[in-house]
Amino acid sequence: MSTSDADGLLAEQLLRLTRRLHRIQREQMEPIGITPAQSRLLRTVSHYDVHHEPPPRMADLAKRLDVVPRAVTTLVDGLEASGRVRRVPDPTNRRVIRIELTDIGRATLRALRTARRDAAEDILAPLDADQREVLGGLLSALVDGMPERRC
Repeated sequence: MSTSDADGLLAEQLLRLTRRLHRIQREQMEPIGITPAQSRLLRTVSHYDVHHEPPPRMADLAKRLDVVPRAVTTLVDGLEASGRVRRVPDPTNRRVIRIELTDIGRATLRALRTARRDAAEDILAPLDADQREVLGGLLSALVDGMPERRC
């Protein structure tokens, strides 16, 4: 098999694995009542909370998630309606609205971590400890070689 054929096969396997990961993740999130995009936004808001930074503005979230501001508005609307985040005025500039986690949002994040861990266990089940260690090293090499994404 030529190098280009082997690379093509490897790329196809990675794409199949990615689709499987997304499917399993969706199945794990469904009982929680949240979409993958909402999950990503919650994790991003949580980053500010965990690092004791002021809650983010909508523009901060759009930039960090690399999406248009309108997409963030739609996500925040849904998360706010379910009680997971709330809009709060900035204490120093009343024109600025910030987004903060609620207790329900923090509980949702805990449930999501469990769901992600369960999904990972499902995916990694065929591998023994040594294979998982090798895979971890290979994935680190791939991730570290890519331009950094924030979430």
